[in-house]
Amino acid sequence: MADACESSAKRLLARKGMQRVPSDKADVFQLRNFLPATICAELIALIEADRRPSTIADDNGDRYFRTSETCDLSAEASVVRDLEAQLTDLSGIAPHFGEPLQGQRYAVGQEFKPHTDYFAPDGADYARYCAVAGQRTWTFMIYLNDVIAGGGTRFKALNKIFQPEAGKLLAWNNRRPDGRVNPNTLHHGMKVRRGFKYVITKWYREQEWG
Repeated sequence: MADACESSAKRLLARKGMQRVPSDKADVFQLRNFLPATICAELIALIEADRRPSTIADDNGDRYFRTSETCDLSAEASVVRDLEAQLTDLSGIAPHFGEPLQGQRYAVGQEFKPHTDYFAPDGADYARYCAVAGQRTWTFMIYLNDVIAGGGTRFKALNKIFQPEAGKLLAWNNRRPDGRVNPNTLHHGMKVRRGFKYVITKWYREQEWG
């Protein structure tokens, strides 16, 4: 299928409840109540059981640039398989174009400073991370819990901050209509002020993963 690696605004907006940020700078969407509380709790437990310090490509020398913890979720877990199927149905992107699901945990004071999910084409690590599967295309992110204070996701170019809500999904296209990477997708995982923040992230690629 020619478009097996691609989603679209038309497909996403066909889902009841899907909302689009009213901006021509980037294609960004949100869908509340994508996951029920029971599934969110199962995913949080998996993250808690296997979290480690997060890393970053193209390290800019700031040791505090990304201070969260990360968990690579096992594809063998039934809750992970079910979520993968839901994301495939929502996005329309064939599973083999997706990176494995990843979970993140943010404690008080932790953040991910403004960054893009795509790899900078002129970055030192571009060849290392994009030689096989190509550039990242779409991002799908799910908040797993309500955060007491802080922890929003800020898209500065869009003048928009998404607040964490358990089960809410965000999705955005990391590219412009002509296929170039879109710097307007720069976003900031803002500091948690009280409580914890748990999220799931799914990235898709131009070519088959692995």
